[in-house]
Amino acid sequence: MSKKVVTLGEIMLRLSTPDFKRFVQADSFDVTYGGGEANVAAALCNYGLNGTFVTKIPNNPIGQSAINHLRRYGVDTQFIVRGGDRLGIYFLRNRCFYASITSDI
Repeated sequence: MSKKVVTLGEIMLRLSTPDFKRFVQADSFDVTYGGGEANVAAALCNYGLNGTFVTKIPNNPIGQSAINHLRRYGVDTQFIVRGGDRLGIYFLRNRCFYASITSDI
C-alpha cells in the first residue's frame, strides 16, 4: 500500500482573462480552481502518489464544481466538509512576455 499525503487548506475559484487580454478588454473569463494546498494534492496525484485534500466548501454548484476539478486529477475528496455560502475568488491576468534577443555581431 502506498502512503497518502494529506493537504489542508483553501481552494478558490480563479477567473482569468483569455488570450492575454486585460480585464477591461475581456468579455468573458476562463474558470478554474486553485490554492497552494489543492495544487500540491493534484501534483502528487500526477506523480502517481495518493493525494488527499481537506477543506470546507459551500454546498452549492460552485462548491461541487471545485470538488469535480480536484477529482479530475485523482485527488481524494472524501474529507471535504460541505457548508457555508461562499467560496473565495481571485483574478489572474494572463500576461505575455516578449524577450528581445540582440547580438553584438
